[in-house]
This record gives sequence, structure tokens and C-alpha cells, in this order.
Amino acid sequence: MTETDADRDRGLFTQISHSRTADEVVQQIEQLILDGVLRDGDRLPGERDMAQAFDVSRPILREALKELETRGLLVSQHGGGTFVADIIGQVFSKPVTELISRHQRASRDYLEYRRELEGLTAELAARRATETDKALLARIIADMRRAHESGSAEGELAADIEFHNAIGEAAHNVILLHTMRACYRLLSQGIFFNRKAVFALEDAGERLLQQHVAIYEAIVAGDGERAKRAAQAHIDFVMQAVEDASRADERGRVARLRLLSRAAQPVSGRASKQTTTEGTDLSK
Repeated sequence: MTETDADRDRGLFTQISHSRTADEVVQQIEQLILDGVLRDGDRLPGERDMAQAFDVSRPILREALKELETRGLLVSQHGGGTFVADIIGQVFSKPVTELISRHQRASRDYLEYRRELEGLTAELAARRATETDKALLARIIADMRRAHESGSAEGELAADIEFHNAIGEAAHNVILLHTMRACYRLLSQGIFFNRKAVFALEDAGERLLQQHVAIYEAIVAGDGERAKRAAQAHIDFVMQAVEDASRADERGRVARLRLLSRAAQPVSGRASKQTTTEGTDLSK
């Protein structure tokens, strides 16, 4: 662990000031997970550093970590360290996720649900965002601009998800935070629709960037109503873009089928059938 990492960890965990029991360590780590400070997949510091940060003995720390593993919040890999468990994806169970992925109408229902959720989250973020929250949003917007200017579709997609997750954090409501993360987990896995197809539409990248900037500016200004309207207008655009992309995909599919059908049928064969048909009609 580098000195920088050690400094960060000392700031992340605070010394136990009371009876120094495992329960107090458990409570503090649970709070960090609940608040979204520790995310799924994050690796915890080494045992010695954590014990020092909490100012507890190693046996107490081990007892706490074992309890958190029992609760399904941490996972330990032999020789590889201790990690925050993947609990966010479990908000939507695997059978529900697979069911959703098999039915196209779920895409619109998802966006309809997100429209209201994003509006509420942006409104709360405008009212509650700290200076640190605003600084993070500004950094993400800058990343989004650079990705757009350089033509990096992957960079834009990554910044898009990070931006909305950061708004969820700025709302300072843990239920909204974890619900939003679960939604974006499914979105990043392509469960609802192909986000790349949406970005590929003409001028979509520029328009999406401006929509994100509008949401950001409303949040920084502390204007909850404007932030809500901007967030919902953004989803309205995405809904229309998804429909347009879907129609374009369907037209392309039909055109390819027609081409395959023509390729499989020789021109001479079609001409012969046409001649036969015409001859039959004349004989009548």
C-alpha cells in the first residue's frame, strides 16, 4: 500500500472512541457501505492498517470482518484480500433481470420509471449538494466534454453513468442512491436497450451533452424545480431516441431479409415464374 493509500484509509475509517468492540467496527463499515462510500468490489485495506485506523486490536477487527461476511456485505478471497460484496445487483434478482431482458416493452417502462426517479433525485441534489458534490459533478462534466470532443463514444458512455450516479450521491438519500446504482448496473449491461445505438443517432452526442450540462447548472444553482425539469427532459429525449433507434434497427432487419431473399432466388428463376404466370393469365 502506498503512502497515499494509507493516508486515504486513515481518513476513511475513524478511531473507535468507546469500548472498542467489534460491533462498533461493524457499524462503521456498514454505514460506509450504506452511504455509498464503499462500493461493491472495493478492496479493504490490510488488517494491520485497518486495525490502526480504527485503533482496535487485530482480534477485534477479525471478529468484525467475519460478522460482515456472515451478513453478506464482505467477501474474503484467500490470499487476495477482503472486498465489498456485490450487493447492488441483487436489488433486481436474476430471474427478474432475465424476465425483463426478454420483453421489449420493459425498455419503455424502465425509462418511464427512471424519468420520475431522475427528476426527484436531481431536485434533491439541487437542494442538498455539498461543495464537494458540486466539484465532483464539475469534474465529470469536464470528462464528458473531453470525451465528446475527442469522439470517444466509450468515454461518453462511462461519464454518462458516472454523472447520474454522482447526482444520486448528491441527493443524500441512501434509498435513492442504491436504487439508482441498481438501475444503472442493468443499463450498463445492456439489459434494457443498446445505449451505443442511441449515441450513434445524428447529433445525439451533442444534445445529450447539453442536457447533462443543463442538469448540472441547475444543481449548482440550487434550483430544484429547474433541475427536475432538466432531468425529465433528458429522459424524454432518451425515450424518443430509443424508439427511433429501434425503428431504424427494424427497418435494417427487414431490408437485410429482403436482400437475402433476392440473393437466394436467381433472377432467371423469377423471370421464368413471371412468364409462366403471365402465360397462364393469357390462356384464361
